[in-house]
Amino acid sequence: MAAPTSLTEADPDSDLAIIDENHLRRMTLGNQRLESEILEIFTRQATIMLGRMSSADVDLMAAAAHTLLGSARGIGAWRVARSAERLQDAAGKGNGSDLDLALEGLKAAALEARAAIGARQRHVAAKSSRKRRA
Repeated sequence: MAAPTSLTEADPDSDLAIIDENHLRRMTLGNQRLESEILEIFTRQATIMLGRMSSADVDLMAAAAHTLLGSARGIGAWRVARSAERLQDAAGKGNGSDLDLALEGLKAAALEARAAIGARQRHVAAKSSRKRRA
């Protein structure tokens, strides 16, 4: 069997939640409006940080990964956090191929998290709309 060519093929994080709802709820004290705002901020920040990483030198890439790592941990986006940590480690080692794989893994994890957040936000909005009509 051929070795995986990317972190996403290997998918070592498949056991991790995309967004850990219990962690998010604890961090926001169960305030759904705050949850929604924090998730929107995370989505914007992930987009900005990944954009910066695409054309950044190694030091800036490591700093952006570190920022995203902390934000991901704050909302319970464990796959994003693990991927950001891998990128940060790869940047520290300066290995170009590991760095490329780690960046692709982070992009995939962030895309997955943004999709899950979007679906969650739509679900919450629909639920809120139904309550107002009732």
